[in-house]
Amino acid sequence: MTNLNPFMTRLIRAGWIAPLVGVVLFAGLWEAVVRIFDVRPFVLLAPSEIGAELNATPGFFFENALVTGRHMLIGLVISLIVSIGVGAVMASASFIEEATQPVLVLILVTPWVAYVTSVVTWLGFGEAPIVFMVAFTSLPIFTFGVVGGMKSADQSTREVFASIDARRIDVLFRLRLPAALPSIFTTARFAMALGLAAAYFSEGAALSNAGLGAAGKRAAAFNNGPTLWATIVTTAALGLIGLGIIAAIERTALRWHVSQR
Repeated sequence: MTNLNPFMTRLIRAGWIAPLVGVVLFAGLWEAVVRIFDVRPFVLLAPSEIGAELNATPGFFFENALVTGRHMLIGLVISLIVSIGVGAVMASASFIEEATQPVLVLILVTPWVAYVTSVVTWLGFGEAPIVFMVAFTSLPIFTFGVVGGMKSADQSTREVFASIDARRIDVLFRLRLPAALPSIFTTARFAMALGLAAAYFSEGAALSNAGLGAAGKRAAAFNNGPTLWATIVTTAALGLIGLGIIAAIERTALRWHVSQR
């Protein structure tokens, strides 16, 4: 790497080169398919045309991306906090774990798009149903990760805590939660993907005035293919940024863990 400039060296060390190459190759294949088969714009728009649409009004998509990102972030934080509480109880009592698992599986496998309208009817229009849907759809993934991680705590360390009659709060924050962190970061990637999809579709269903989902729904209503596809690509980019942020936090928080060595 001595012949590369410092910026390229940092990209390689951070693991960004391979994903960037993958995205470029995928975009090239996408462009070729649209051009070769002359696909209609509303069905599938070429990346070059989507780029032109994004370049025409970058502020519009950036502002809506911030709104969708906020909805996703708030929902995921709420989901994580709840899952830590639920997961701690499940990990400490096998009966509760066995009783709760089917409920979480039902939430996970049920097509959440089907009950977005019911949630909007219950909570009304605006941000509340959007944040709720993000938290609700990501809760099972987070909870399973928390439970699995907490139960993987080192047995000898657990015996040490038991021998000194440690308080439950100390066991939770000094033993079980640190043990669950690697699993939480792994499941956070899947939870974020579910949460982002839920935010996009819920913004349209909740008749929100802002957000990529709301912009996409308006574009679809007016048969505006370029804007619709631009919202979809912007949402995907938001997801990639989210994955990058999770990976960066993971590297910092888990420097002690074998997975980061």
